[in-house]
Amino acid sequence: MNMPSPPVISPSPADARPVVRTITLTQPLHWLVLAWRDMAHCGWISLAHGLVLALVGGAIVAVAHQRFWFLAGAFSGFLLVAPVLATSLYALSRARERGEKADVGVVLKTWLNWQNEHFNKWGNDYWCLVQFGALLALAGSGWVLTSAALITLLAPVPITTPVEFIQHVILAKNSSLFEFWLALGGVLAAPIFASTVIAMPLLLDRRVTLLQAVLTSWQVVLVNPLPMAFWAAIIMGLTLLGLGSALLGLIVVIPLLGHASWHAYRDLVDASRLPEQDVREKEPG
Repeated sequence: MNMPSPPVISPSPADARPVVRTITLTQPLHWLVLAWRDMAHCGWISLAHGLVLALVGGAIVAVAHQRFWFLAGAFSGFLLVAPVLATSLYALSRARERGEKADVGVVLKTWLNWQNEHFNKWGNDYWCLVQFGALLALAGSGWVLTSAALITLLAPVPITTPVEFIQHVILAKNSSLFEFWLALGGVLAAPIFASTVIAMPLLLDRRVTLLQAVLTSWQVVLVNPLPMAFWAAIIMGLTLLGLGSALLGLIVVIPLLGHASWHAYRDLVDASRLPEQDVREKEPG
């Protein structure tokens, strides 16, 4: 007697996992080209993101320019939370990729319409953005405390202003304190970069948990160590250029990196098996 074949059970969306792709070393340069095209298409909407963040940075400097460690902490938190603040830039690139209107409506729906998708306001997915931003801010605070302790213990004089930091740490002769400080910052920054490199675009695009997004981001870095190191260097270089131009460069740098991060996600991850996170406005009826 023939026994019936067992039914084939396809994996549920909860069991699905994003597929991480391998890329070439120079692929990050292509992301910048695509990002520039997105900026040209979106125009003032993209640049407005950079202008707002540059104004926030200017306000931080105005308030804390003589309080070095407060200034360092505020800027560290500001830069670490930037991937969350750039969410609507990812949404603009996503809309343009789909052939939809990439206008101010997309920005508003990204930050406001998402509440319509969550009937359970206490659910874990509802607070993903808040959780992610809080974790990044906490990481920034940890770095500032570690940095302050290091400089306080090893600097030849008390450091209370940015000028003193430049004079007695960066330009100090016969001292390796600055090099050690940079190395420590790199060690602490590496896991943060690995956790965030594609996590926010993935959270925007697909219904995944915060843990799943972070683990996928880590997998991306482990599969593509050299291209991701190159991408991290590009991000650091452009950010320093933006900061070093009296923050004016951030007006262009922030949207450029935001749009490029979307294209990085699209190249690095195939999340087509996961359910979409639809930020588009629903039709009435």
